[in-house]
Amino acid sequence: MTSVDRWQLPDGVEEVLPARARSVERLRRRLLDLYRGWGYELVIPPLVEFTDSLLIGLGQDLDLLTFKLTDQLSGRTMGVRADITPQVARIDAHSLAQDGVTRLCYAGSTLHTRPKTLMASRSPIQLGAELYGDNSLAADVEIVRLMLATLDAAGLSNITLDLGHVGVYEAVLECAGLSADQEETVFDALQRKSLPDLKLALDGVDEDAAALIIALVDLHGDESVLADARELFADKAPAALPAVDALQEVAVDVRRQRPELDIYFDLAELRGYHYHTGIVFAAYAPGHGQALANGGRYDDVGAVFGRARPATGFATDLKALM
Repeated sequence: MTSVDRWQLPDGVEEVLPARARSVERLRRRLLDLYRGWGYELVIPPLVEFTDSLLIGLGQDLDLLTFKLTDQLSGRTMGVRADITPQVARIDAHSLAQDGVTRLCYAGSTLHTRPKTLMASRSPIQLGAELYGDNSLAADVEIVRLMLATLDAAGLSNITLDLGHVGVYEAVLECAGLSADQEETVFDALQRKSLPDLKLALDGVDEDAAALIIALVDLHGDESVLADARELFADKAPAALPAVDALQEVAVDVRRQRPELDIYFDLAELRGYHYHTGIVFAAYAPGHGQALANGGRYDDVGAVFGRARPATGFATDLKALM
């Protein structure tokens, strides 16, 4: 290694210099104070944990994002956290083990083996809030409102709220009777909204069921999408209707305080499908190529710690808000 190379940082890993560091720290304090005002208590999970708990519940994607090392004391495999959400779920389920509703927030560095999206940081400062013990849509609405308040406090405007619900896809998939391999291929094609690949993946599947899945590709846009979905699912996939109704209710409740908010519905939004159990959402703003914040309901995560609890939350990268 030459002297020129020694100062270089790995791709996607950044340092924050004094002027920006002051701004990041001011925003961190402002947001944690905001969360405290909403009743959310701060927790500070460790930077590393045993992978037995760190990687539980959030699927293979998190495993691939996690740097791993061997604990020199126990010989067990540890991971450098790539996502603080499962750590907070462990704290709620095991360390606190409280009955009733628990509201927690956090802010801390994370590390990724690879960028989650194009141009994304591999060393985000993850900040977020989680609400446990309430399975109502009111809890989802509260978290969405807190996410939007976070973006307000960061000085961001012209926000678009993207809403989806994994229950739509689950209900439609139930009608198709796909094999595990077919499900994986269909899921990938839907994520990319690739109609040719989706049709190829559904070759040989019952025509009515295949048509329902293909229709998901076009079910995105303004509120009229929900009416189209109700008409489509009424006879062929009625199990999807409660999810559509939930999207409508969340949108109405959020708009009571923010009538000007631009809301975009995407019924094929499968972000976090393998661990989310209900509403999923993200916030976008002009000039930003990726979501500024995202979240959703994930009721099953705490079960792996012996205490299944309803849960909903959101997260953002503090540096991306600047």
